[in-house]
Amino acid sequence: MSQQKTYWHLLQQKRMPTEYEIVTSKLLCYTGEGFTGKRFELDVPLKDWYRRYQEESPLVCSSWEKFRDPRETTYTKYTDLQRAKEIFVDGILGEIELTGYDAHLRPAWLHIFHRLVAPFRYPGHGFQMIASYIGQMAPSGRITIAAALQSADEMRRIQRIAYRIRQLQQIYPGFGADSKTLWETDSMWQPLREVVERLLIAYDWAESFVGLNLVLKPLVDELFMKYLSDAALREDDYLLGQIFYSLNEDCQWHRQWSESLVRMAIEDNVRNRDTIQGWINQWYPLAARAVHTFASLLEDTLEQMKTPRLKRTERAIDRYYRDYLRSMNLEVGS
Repeated sequence: MSQQKTYWHLLQQKRMPTEYEIVTSKLLCYTGEGFTGKRFELDVPLKDWYRRYQEESPLVCSSWEKFRDPRETTYTKYTDLQRAKEIFVDGILGEIELTGYDAHLRPAWLHIFHRLVAPFRYPGHGFQMIASYIGQMAPSGRITIAAALQSADEMRRIQRIAYRIRQLQQIYPGFGADSKTLWETDSMWQPLREVVERLLIAYDWAESFVGLNLVLKPLVDELFMKYLSDAALREDDYLLGQIFYSLNEDCQWHRQWSESLVRMAIEDNVRNRDTIQGWINQWYPLAARAVHTFASLLEDTLEQMKTPRLKRTERAIDRYYRDYLRSMNLEVGS
């Protein structure tokens, strides 16, 4: 009797599977594609939730195991990648503390940081919770892994912003202390707060994925990680710009794995395009209103500071987003 390989489920490939294939394939025992080939063994209340919001999702696929993260991220690979990034950011934060860097920041730029960056911890937590939910409800272990690691990236962003705020509080006591109040009451933040809170109750796993990864995050990440970083450089806060550059590398991977999942789903079933497009049409107006509010304020503030205006920020973000959707044969919602 021949011994069974530990990766017997990949033998049909007729080649040695990669580490990524071995550790990410058929992980979920409740999707019908796991090792048991069954969904829930017991009739528990949670079973109905997964039936409604995973199994009966309008987004369908003959096998979600077809999805591959283009970076082929395993936990080992992720920790190696992030260790290098964290060493880089730690070096920047250490330089700030050793050189007295914060004492020389312009008051006008500190005001922008206080109003635009410090409260971002709160929607950042929303992004993290939504990504975690996508991972919990995803119909494939590979999607679960990508979403779970994306959730970890969001926590990294929150932690680094919080650390930066604490550094500033050493020079400017009370800096950012009203961030929660701004998030909850400042008119500038309310459009983003609305869309984040609505996404937190979008229970269909695929709608949640589309609303976050194909609509809200690409727009918000482009504004905060790129254009706000550019503004920091213009205001001589070049170290914050470098921190955001590192955080933006995480966001770029989020877009890449999301694009790979969408391409696979549409290739598997052409009707998935209309399903995804419908959700984009639903979520885009809310997300666009939030981002345009911030973009307009950023441009107006920089103009008042007599800083060269960021050239047509709203148009640039809109053009970038249209190109991103077009790469997946999708378009901006009406």
